[in-house]
Amino acid sequence: MFLISLEIRFFNLILTMGIKTGREKMHKGQITIKDIAKELGISPSTVSKALKGHRDISSSTKKSVRELAEKWNYKPDQIALSLKSGLSKTIGVIVPEIVHYFFSTVISGIEDLAFDSGYHVMFCQSSELYSREVKAVEALISNRVDGILISVSKETENFDHFRKIQENGIPLVFFDRVCDEIDTDRVIVDDETGAYEAVNHLIAMGCKNIIHLSGPPNLLIGKNRKNGYLRAIREHGMQFHENNIIRCDSSEEVALIVPELLKRTEKPDGIFAVNDLTAAASMKIIKDMGYSVPDDIAVVGFTSGLISDITNPTLTSVEQHGYLIGKEAARLLIDRLEKNHEFPSQTKIIKTKLVIKESTLRKKVKG
Repeated sequence: MFLISLEIRFFNLILTMGIKTGREKMHKGQITIKDIAKELGISPSTVSKALKGHRDISSSTKKSVRELAEKWNYKPDQIALSLKSGLSKTIGVIVPEIVHYFFSTVISGIEDLAFDSGYHVMFCQSSELYSREVKAVEALISNRVDGILISVSKETENFDHFRKIQENGIPLVFFDRVCDEIDTDRVIVDDETGAYEAVNHLIAMGCKNIIHLSGPPNLLIGKNRKNGYLRAIREHGMQFHENNIIRCDSSEEVALIVPELLKRTEKPDGIFAVNDLTAAASMKIIKDMGYSVPDDIAVVGFTSGLISDITNPTLTSVEQHGYLIGKEAARLLIDRLEKNHEFPSQTKIIKTKLVIKESTLRKKVKG
């Protein structure tokens, strides 16, 4: 009798250990809602509602479910969630240059808003090349992203790849550099007003022969900044010269163009550059050729990023608010994904701000 009793206790001990070991193994694997439901003796739908904080579920049940989920390190099955919602919770972003200060701030805004909204982000860089932009679009479509954010490359003049995005039913949002031929959401800077205020400031500083180093004519930002320059010149009754608007938006182009400007009989006394990099490169050449910035030639850029603080003198520039552009672009896309695909396209316009620094503050304003 004693041996039989001992065998029964030993058997029960082995059985208990087996159950415990099985559970421990289960805990180490992928825990599902069904596992939690089985352990607590409730239905999987009750567990799902409890995890979401549904008001139909009692506080005690919510507490039990959440404690066990935390103890077992439960993670939602993203693939299952994607199949259920029809969303991969991933958005694609294409920028001309990731290392560019402006675009890096835009990326930060996109990523912060996306993260807070439960989305992952895939970044691509076109390197200002149309061919790479097309391949990036194809890659993002192949990876089944929910939506795409794009800032157009300098080379892009054919927009069929953007139309392909829409034909695939993928929401598209342009930011900063946009395509006017595609009806979609966009976030843009008030480039014309920013340029107008920059040139007005140069005129207030006594500049009478102002050069505009302009951007690509095929991009809306280039057109709008040029229009702001022209508006300021005309409103002040100043004589306009066609050769005072020159396509120049890189340090390589500056090295060729600015020395020639300084050889003119009527030398410029002000430069409004389409971006900070062009403005900074111009200042270096002006100083290397023996002229003073700002007393001989005042210079204004457009971006107001890190470059504007480290130049000598510091660079007056138009603040674009890149981080805000990124957040607004991501917000438009996620709203389009989660609320209603059918509402009309929206355009968000971000106001600029002229940040005045040393490159335009002359010791004596010329009358």
